[in-house]
Amino acid sequence: MFHHVKELQFDARVSGPDPRFASLLLEQFGGGNGELKAAMQYFVQAFSARQPYPEKYDLLMDIATEEFSHLEIVGATITMLLDGVNGELKNAAEGNFLTRLMKGKQEKETIIHDAMANPEFLCLSGGGPTLTNSQGVPWQGSYVNANGDLTVDLRSNIAAESRAKIVYEYLMQFTDDPHVKDTLRFLMTREIAHFQMFGAALETIQPNFPPGILQGDPRHTHTYFNMSNGASARGPWNEGQGPWPAGEEWVYVEDPLDHVIQTQGGTKQEIEGSKRTEKEVQTLNRNLSKERSKEVSSAVPKGENQWSCYPQETLDSPKSR
Repeated sequence: MFHHVKELQFDARVSGPDPRFASLLLEQFGGGNGELKAAMQYFVQAFSARQPYPEKYDLLMDIATEEFSHLEIVGATITMLLDGVNGELKNAAEGNFLTRLMKGKQEKETIIHDAMANPEFLCLSGGGPTLTNSQGVPWQGSYVNANGDLTVDLRSNIAAESRAKIVYEYLMQFTDDPHVKDTLRFLMTREIAHFQMFGAALETIQPNFPPGILQGDPRHTHTYFNMSNGASARGPWNEGQGPWPAGEEWVYVEDPLDHVIQTQGGTKQEIEGSKRTEKEVQTLNRNLSKERSKEVSSAVPKGENQWSCYPQETLDSPKSR
């Protein structure tokens, strides 16, 4: 059940109208890295976590709901940045609202030029936000990443928060309005907070690497291929111990073509750099498969099921207790 609270989480304010920045800000309303994308992504991900991982369901639903509140803040800011547009559009007989709104012919022509990148914004919205990005591309469900595995979904969310954060950082360079900047800084900061929340949640799932359940083939997990000619960059991503325990290291393949020929397309590749054997990998696969399957199966009842209890005084659903 959702309950709308009329007070915004952060009070949206503007110093005056700015249609051009309102158009840019659409990126965080209906864009691929915007607030609606984040809200829908976490909302959809939460369903598969409800019974097996109720604490993660709670986290995802809390942040999804906060993202909807951020969508309202962005929409309110866009509307105020278009203050006066709706009323002037209603004055159809005069037909020169841009001249009055933008204080001059040259600025009017600039606005018209800018509007050509997204003509629907002013022509169809009537002074409010549209569910598009800044170029008029409609919001779409393909923006949402939900794989049903928490180690994958939480990493997707960390990436989503990173992208949203940098978009707000860029947007702040395109406005001089101190009130708008204050709002954008709040929204940017909440992306940082969510990043940390998702990272902390991921750490509670052990093991959580690699994403999913199946381990990598130990013949290929430690190999780095030099896929370009000339001078090559070296660093902790292709030399030394890397992210593994002591005694394991990267294997740098200087000549990938020769390597492919010598190993018959990798089919005769020996294990190098890794201490794991194929037998150990298969054991890990079986054990983790059983563990994850048991976690889900034991929490989801057979036959009759129920999502909530009334009142909902625990995180668990009734049949999973």
